[in-house]
Amino acid sequence: MNRRRTATAAVAAALVCACLLPGCAPRDRSGGKRVVVLAFDGMDPRIVREMFAKGGLPNMKRLSETGGFTELWSSVPPQSPVAWSNFITGKNPGGHAIFDFIHRDPATYLPFLSTSETIPPRRTLALGDYILPLSAGTVLLKREGKAFWEYLEEGGIPATIFRIPSNFPPVPGRAQSLSGMGTPDLMGTYGIYQFFTSDPADIPKDPSGAEFTLVEPRDGAVRAEIAGPANSYRKEAPRLSIAFTAWIDEAHGAARIDLPGESLILRQGEWSDWLVLEFKPLALAPAVRGICRLYLKEVRPRFRLYVTPINIDPKAPALPIDTPRGYAAGVAEAVGYFYTQGMPENTKTLTNDTFTIDEFYTHFRMVLDENHRLFDHIWERYRDGLLFYYYSSTDLGTHIFWHLRDQKHPIHNAQARARLGDVIEETYAEMDGVVGKVMAEIGDGATLIVMSDHGFAPFYVSFNLNGWLRENGYLVLRDGAAEGSLFTNVDWRKTRAYAIGLNSLYLNLAGRERDGIVDPGAERDALLRELAAKLEAVRDPGNGSAVIKRVYRADEVYSGEYAGRAPDLVVGYDWGYRTSWESALGDVKGTLLATSTEEWSGDHCGAMEVVPGILFSNKRIALTDPHLYDLTPSILAEFGLPKPADMIGRNVFEQ
Repeated sequence: MNRRRTATAAVAAALVCACLLPGCAPRDRSGGKRVVVLAFDGMDPRIVREMFAKGGLPNMKRLSETGGFTELWSSVPPQSPVAWSNFITGKNPGGHAIFDFIHRDPATYLPFLSTSETIPPRRTLALGDYILPLSAGTVLLKREGKAFWEYLEEGGIPATIFRIPSNFPPVPGRAQSLSGMGTPDLMGTYGIYQFFTSDPADIPKDPSGAEFTLVEPRDGAVRAEIAGPANSYRKEAPRLSIAFTAWIDEAHGAARIDLPGESLILRQGEWSDWLVLEFKPLALAPAVRGICRLYLKEVRPRFRLYVTPINIDPKAPALPIDTPRGYAAGVAEAVGYFYTQGMPENTKTLTNDTFTIDEFYTHFRMVLDENHRLFDHIWERYRDGLLFYYYSSTDLGTHIFWHLRDQKHPIHNAQARARLGDVIEETYAEMDGVVGKVMAEIGDGATLIVMSDHGFAPFYVSFNLNGWLRENGYLVLRDGAAEGSLFTNVDWRKTRAYAIGLNSLYLNLAGRERDGIVDPGAERDALLRELAAKLEAVRDPGNGSAVIKRVYRADEVYSGEYAGRAPDLVVGYDWGYRTSWESALGDVKGTLLATSTEEWSGDHCGAMEVVPGILFSNKRIALTDPHLYDLTPSILAEFGLPKPADMIGRNVFEQ
C-alpha cells in the first residue's frame, strides 16, 4: 500500500483542531514511563574508544559500565537519509523507499532528491501577467512506511520528535515535532547562501550552493538586493527581493546596514542576530517571511557581506515544518529564532572559499550553541513519554574537521590544528555533557538510549564510478568521447550500466529504463555478478589498496514492497575512498581516482561494515549485533507495545 504523506492547508487545519479541541486527544497511557533518545549524527565508535583511553567522555564511559555500549550497524548504504529512515520505520530501504540522497527517474534518467517533493497548485487562473492559485500546493514526504511514533500515538503515549532527519514535511499527528535534515530553505533548496563582494576574484567559476553579487561602493555606500523566493503569482516566477544599503565607515571598520524597517551596525568580522525578511508577492497577498543572519566579512579594502540561506521563519512557516501547527513558533517565542534549515552548518562556504576554516569554525560554534539552547528548552519541559533529540554537529563537524586530526590526510593543516585544536573531540566532549545532564535528571525506571546512525572514515581519494563504467565498456559516450555527462552525450543504445547518487549503480534495463537494453532475465543476473566481481577487484595503483570493500546486490539486501525501486547494485567503498562528487551527479571523467583537496575530509558513504555507529543505554544491551532498525521495536517495547508485523528489527534489550 502506498502511504505517501502530504501536508496541505486542510491537513494543517485538521491537525490544529485535533490537537487543541478539548477532549479529542487520547488519554496519556505512558504511565509516567520516560524514554529519552539522544541522537548524535555520525558519532564514531573508534573516536569514542580513543577518547575513553585518554580519560575523556566520563559520562558515556560510566553509561557503558552501568548499562551497555556497542557498535550499531547502519544502513546499506550508510547515508543519513537512508539510515534515519531505517530507524524511523524499523525496516530496511525496501520497506521505506529511500535508497540514496539522490534517486533517478528511469523514464528520463534525470536525478531528483529522494526524500521530499513540492507539487504546485493543480488549478490556477491566469490574469494578464498574474497567476492566481485556485487550489493548494502540496509538499510530499516521499519516505514510505509508518513512523514509529505513530504507533506511540495510537497507544496514547506522548512524544517529542525534535529534528529527526527524513521527516519533511513532518508526519501528521499529535506528536510535538520539528523537521530536521531534508528541510529546505525558503527557496526550496538544501541551502543557498548569498555573498556580496566588490572583488571579482571572490566569485568562483562554478559556485556551488551560493549566489554571488558583484557590488561597487559609491558615495560611501553599497546598494544591492537580497534575493528571495520565486513569485509564484507572476508568469515566469521572477525572484522576489529586498533592497538594502550598507553605509561604509572605513575609519572604524564597520558598516550600517539599512533594511526596510530596520537598521543595524556591524563591525568587520561580526555576525548579526537573526533578521526577519518579508517578501511581498502581491499588494493584497500575505508576505512570505524568512529569517537570515549577516556576517560582515570585510569593509576595507574590499566590501564583503555574507547572508545565510534564508531560513523558513519558525514563527510563520511558509512550508510545513512542525506538528502540531504552531509548535515551532512556541519554541521560537521561548528561546528566540533558530535555524530551521535541515543542514545549518554551511559547508559550501568552504568549497567556494567564502569562509576561511577559522570563520567556518565560528559559524559551526554558533550552530552548536544554538542547538544546546534548544535542547535545554525541550529538556526542561519534558515530563514523560518519548523524547527524541537530534544533534547535527557531530556529523557536519566530522565531515569538515577530520583533516585537522588526521596527519595522513592530503590537506592536513597543522597550523589550523594548532589554532583550533581537535574540533571533533571538542564536539564529542560537549555531547558527553548533554549525556551527563540527562543521566543526572532522568529519574529511576527511565530508559536512556544514546545512538548514532553511522560512524566515519577519512575521505582521501574519490572514485569516478561512471568513468570506470565507461573505461570498462559498460557505459558508452557518443563519438567515443572519454568524458561527458549522462544527460548530454551517453549512447543509451550501447550502455548497459550507469551510476547516479553516492552509492547507487543501475542497469540500463529493458522494460524499465526509457532506452533499456539489458534483458531482465539471465543477462541481468550475469551482468550483476560480473560488475560486482570487477568492482571489488579495483585497486588504487598508488598504494595497492582496495577501493571498494563490498558491492551489495539490492535483491539480496532489501526486502519490502518498495524493493523494486532500488538501484540494482549498491557500491560500498573501503576506508579512505568514496564516489566522486562529479560521478554522483552523472558526470563521466577520464581520471578515475583523484586526491581529495577539499575541507570535506571525512565521510561515511562507504560499506556499512566500515562505518558502524554507536549505541549506549542505561539498560543492558543483550543483542550482540544490533542494527538501526532494531532500535525501533525496542522503543515500542519499552512502552509495552508489540512489534508491528512489517518491522524487521529485534528488541536490543532481549536475547
